[in-house]
Amino acid sequence: MSGLRIPLDGPDGSGTDHALSLLAPNPSPMTLDGTNTWVIGRGEDVLVVDPGPDDGPHLRRVADHLRGRRVTAVLLTHGHHDHSGGAKGFAELVRAPVRALDPGHRLGDEGLADGDVLTVGGLELHVVGTPGHSFDSLCFWLPEDRAMLTGDTVLGRGTTVIAPDGDLADYLRSLDRLRATAERVGAEALLPGHGPVLPDPIGALDGYIAHRRQRLDQIRSARERGARTPAEIVEIVYADVDRSLWPVAEMSVRAQLAYLDG
Repeated sequence: MSGLRIPLDGPDGSGTDHALSLLAPNPSPMTLDGTNTWVIGRGEDVLVVDPGPDDGPHLRRVADHLRGRRVTAVLLTHGHHDHSGGAKGFAELVRAPVRALDPGHRLGDEGLADGDVLTVGGLELHVVGTPGHSFDSLCFWLPEDRAMLTGDTVLGRGTTVIAPDGDLADYLRSLDRLRATAERVGAEALLPGHGPVLPDPIGALDGYIAHRRQRLDQIRSARERGARTPAEIVEIVYADVDRSLWPVAEMSVRAQLAYLDG
């Protein structure tokens, strides 16, 4: 891969030769610096992945960046609002369909499914089904750049929360699949939905898998010590985490308990 871009001042403008991140202004503990909107392609036709929240200035900035290039489709890694809220407005702005796994987030006749291959300007973009963070999570493999767009399945910093519409068993299988795929195809970068580009895909995925296994062991240990409710487990397992994040940690614990007791 020639040309991994990792700006010193954050994710905006980062990416690879054929994928550029434009950062949405929605920073938070959950979204890190904000949502990365990805523009795929350098020719007259491009794809846009995850327009982000319904934020008019951001959507117009993405459209202005295109300088008249045609958006053949807007793609969603999943339907959570910080990725999809602006999809309809952006699609109307650039006159493009919205393609997603969940029919409820589509605008047009075509969806997305595992194994689909999209083409734009001579580039291929392969759809990889990665349920877990949410039921409809997808990743996109860009072979020309040996890069995988990971949405919320793998973040640029920290770890992913299993949302109420997700499932930890699915997520662990998705991580294993991504790890095997990254090794098989020689991936050189992960392009996340939040946070900076990850230039060591194998290392990042190994870290994610190890972290999940460690958390499950910690929850088993907390139960052995008498913790029963998710809140009691959070107090033990997440004692070193800022208390303002404990409600999010409790959501994660519930997902892990469902996995352990399933």
